[in-house]
Amino acid sequence: MSINLKNKKDIVKKYGKNEQDTGSTEVQIALLTEKINELTEHLKANKKDFGGKRGLLMMVGHRKSLLSYLKDKDLQGYRDLVKKLNLRG
Repeated sequence: MSINLKNKKDIVKKYGKNEQDTGSTEVQIALLTEKINELTEHLKANKKDFGGKRGLLMMVGHRKSLLSYLKDKDLQGYRDLVKKLNLRG
């Protein structure tokens, strides 16, 4: 259920400033989005996994707070990231 190392490196390379940039807000949001997508697929097959559902809701809340921070800090970067990740319509 977790992101494997190759996928994580690809995401860091795509959204980070360099290959070592794992802590920037953009990378954290992209990694959370990938985890949320995987967990959503898992929950479609396992409807009674309430612990997984709770974890999903916590990840969505964390991503929302990171997006809010990014929006306040860098509005254009926020808009670009939302468009790349297809988060909002």
